[in-house]
Amino acid sequence: MAPRKLAAGNWKMNGILASLDEIDALALAHENAGCDILICPPALLVQPAAWHGKQIVAIGGQDCHANASGAHTGDISAAQLKDAGAEYVILGHSERRADHNETDAQIAAKAAAAHAADLIAIICVGETEAQRDAGETLDIIARQLAGSIPAGSTAANTVIAYEPVWAIGTGRTPTNDQIAEVHALMRDRLESLVGSAGDVTLLYGGSVKPGNAAEIFALPNVNGALVGGASLTASDFGAIITALDAA
Repeated sequence: MAPRKLAAGNWKMNGILASLDEIDALALAHENAGCDILICPPALLVQPAAWHGKQIVAIGGQDCHANASGAHTGDISAAQLKDAGAEYVILGHSERRADHNETDAQIAAKAAAAHAADLIAIICVGETEAQRDAGETLDIIARQLAGSIPAGSTAANTVIAYEPVWAIGTGRTPTNDQIAEVHALMRDRLESLVGSAGDVTLLYGGSVKPGNAAEIFALPNVNGALVGGASLTASDFGAIITALDAA
């Protein structure tokens, strides 16, 4: 089984109810897409978003708690996301790692909770600019993979996204060789962590735009993208979906 191609949009802390019209526009324009399409809106929009998209666009959460329930004010469990209509959840995004000091162990616990709730976990890894400049990128990625992927992970319940922290929202992207190098490492390391590593969907994230998407999708082991700002409009995200379809 080859990896499924996935175009995933992370709306971050953007969007209101009226923004969900963009999901309908995506579904209308890409009804026959050859890749999976996912939008991860803010938590308040997960349930209404699941009513949009005519089953063409899947919906996901942007984070979940490791516990199924409890006294965790402001948090959301994986089971609650599933109940609201989510199929995926993003975990370990660099903004969560940096702004909320999330550790690999915490991310692994959240991923295990996601799997238990029958959600597909999109586990994010990536290096900072200082780590890249110090030549530590591959060591950082290997460590994050080993620490963030829980036992029981499979190609069916886990997606890995490589997000160089210094490229997110900056308009900068690594060179094609740098992207390919990291994705090759991830494919290799996943064999011992997941098994059937060749079937795991690997995404690139970090200033993916309509103008550079086709070039990125042509690289080996890149099966799609985790897209930030360009996923907020059906026109921009649609162009990325079209590029992925053609890859």
